[in-house]
Amino acid sequence: MTNRTATLGGSFTFAGTGITVNRMGYGAMQLAGPQVWGPPRDVDAAVAVLREAVAAGVNHIDTSDFYGPHVTNQIIRRALHPYPDGLVIVTKVGARRGEDKSWLHALSRQELIDGVHDNLRNLGVDALDVVNLRVGGMMGPSDGSLAEPLTVLAELKNQGLIRHLGVSNVSPAQLAEAQTIAEIVCVQNFYNVAQREDDAFIDDLAGQGIAYVPFFPLGGFSPLQSGILDRVATELEATPMQVALAWLLHRSPNILLIAGTSSLAHLGENLKAAEIEIPAQLLAELDMIGAAKLQ
Repeated sequence: MTNRTATLGGSFTFAGTGITVNRMGYGAMQLAGPQVWGPPRDVDAAVAVLREAVAAGVNHIDTSDFYGPHVTNQIIRRALHPYPDGLVIVTKVGARRGEDKSWLHALSRQELIDGVHDNLRNLGVDALDVVNLRVGGMMGPSDGSLAEPLTVLAELKNQGLIRHLGVSNVSPAQLAEAQTIAEIVCVQNFYNVAQREDDAFIDDLAGQGIAYVPFFPLGGFSPLQSGILDRVATELEATPMQVALAWLLHRSPNILLIAGTSSLAHLGENLKAAEIEIPAQLLAELDMIGAAKLQ
């Protein structure tokens, strides 16, 4: 196995857990079919991507049993089970898929219990490393308490079915509420070089030793597009998407990346982003992308 640990953006240890992961991880959502529904066109290719990611040093995989649904976790199990020592699989509950492929909340007590057991069964494990409670809207937090659903997950943690808890799509106030119920090891929110509303939140989390895991690190449903990004990429002899990932690694040491792909070639490009050094002058230029969005 090729060990590229040193080149995968360094490592991060979740506060109070002893769990250390390389900062360049892998997001498994794209392993499912179109619209994250059903199986992929080529299951063997999806298996190959997962195996190559782990061989390259990735030891943090982000997934959910509502991807597919069930499909992504089943592919992870086929590709990697029995799981190598040190591999951390982070999943999430709090949503489900409608028959029309819609994304629906699933925050009732029974839905959360069923979601945890679906993840356990399809990943083939007795306990889940980290479970994120997913709340809010598609792209950002919504007002409201998360005490009731998080309490359910805390009970499952006490039963030994979950080792650690995180939250997704939350505000700082909701995190503070969550921390009165259980220890929180990670926050997963929408953030990238152009989407910067969580800047102060990230800095606060870094001070607490809590990981921040940006979803849609490359822009969301359409790729990031910026003349500044293109210009910096040309100067660094990289792709704009590689620079967007590298910027996140430079942004704060508690940021963990979960960029996903179903392509071996694209996987290699993503992993190489961790090797890119961005000089201070170019970092300042990239920061202007987010500043323009906030005006």
